[in-house]
Amino acid sequence: MSKTRIGVLSFAHGHVNAYCRQIVNFDDAELVAAWDDNETRGQRQCETFGMTYTPHVEDVLGNPDIDAVMIASETNKHADLCVAAAEAGKNILLQKPMALTLEDCDRIIAAAEKAGVHFTTAYQMRCDPVNQKMVELVKSGSLGKIGLVRRRHCIPVLFNEGFVNGDSSWHIDPVANKGMFMDDATHPADFLYWLLGQPKTVMAEIDNVLTNSAPDDSGIALFRFPGGTMVDLINTSVCLAGENTTEIYGDQAVLIQNYGDAVSTGKHTPESVALKRWDRDGSAWQHYPFDIPKGHGERIAAVARPWLDTLREEREPFCTARDGRVSVAMVLAAYESAATGRRVEVPQTAI
Repeated sequence: MSKTRIGVLSFAHGHVNAYCRQIVNFDDAELVAAWDDNETRGQRQCETFGMTYTPHVEDVLGNPDIDAVMIASETNKHADLCVAAAEAGKNILLQKPMALTLEDCDRIIAAAEKAGVHFTTAYQMRCDPVNQKMVELVKSGSLGKIGLVRRRHCIPVLFNEGFVNGDSSWHIDPVANKGMFMDDATHPADFLYWLLGQPKTVMAEIDNVLTNSAPDDSGIALFRFPGGTMVDLINTSVCLAGENTTEIYGDQAVLIQNYGDAVSTGKHTPESVALKRWDRDGSAWQHYPFDIPKGHGERIAAVARPWLDTLREEREPFCTARDGRVSVAMVLAAYESAATGRRVEVPQTAI
């Protein structure tokens, strides 16, 4: 079996390191070369993963032996790198969020579709078996009509001095990444779109509530979906611990997920981690057994295998470029609502 040969365009976003740590152990893939505009970081990571470092992005994109690239630059550089990679005929795994504007999302979509390359947006929530089970149960109709969903996705990074002042500090640069809600709320936004489709409107508050190091540290967005479903999305980068990551209330059953973000995964005893359901006619909670992730890093790393499987088997990506645009549209509309104090229509994406 031939190996898929992979390049990396920037190690700025730390998630790509988790993918690389998985890929070095795969029999059907090989890490070849990487470009990074931070030479020290690029050389260090290439030594770690046995790759060739180059300060010239053209060396990676022009290498005929490289089949695919993982793009993990600062968010505002995504569009230019994706367009260049697509024009070079490279298949793409793009770190989230897809871009900071819908115009850049559209540039990426157009380039990928014109070139006919395989494109995946790297949302690890879609690779989590618990999330997959929740989507299955909702889409099967077994919970009945969904009236209300509450989804929390939180991290404690702004309490981390290394994150704020180290190599990750671009995350809090309003030019490179807009804000922490933009950076992280796209995860639950993508999950909600995957679960329920595209929302119609949003009302939101986004601000700094516990810190002042980033443009924002917390946000709450209330989405309304076709058919009337209400969704409460909670995201903060200053949350130390938490439970009850997802609550889904239908007219036939209730579904509760007790973990699913950085502040809950890995901080439970085995007895307290659960996906459980209460039916209208039931007399007790029904528990769905799942293995407990050792930590949030394990869930991030889970992207690598399904991405390579869909790429090698020429199957539909688990999150397409057009899918990636939806979560950006949801978050940008939330920012507009927070800035204007009014309900905002969410721009729709042709899927």
